[in-house]
Amino acid sequence: MPKQKTRKSVLKRFKVTKTGKVIRRGSFARHLNAKKTKKRQRRQRVPKLVTGKIAKKIKKTLGY
Repeated sequence: MPKQKTRKSVLKRFKVTKTGKVIRRGSFARHLNAKKTKKRQRRQRVPKLVTGKIAKKIKKTLGY
């Protein structure tokens, strides 16, 4: 059986922790930040957790 290749686009966007949780970055944090509050910008820096079926799909495409 051939091995499943890792989806490189998914590899760049998500990270799987040691315990198997899927982490992603928040959206809307790249530019146009002057109009966003400091509180909102701080919250954007915190990595988000991906849950449910989509997390399973991401792990599958990453080869876990």
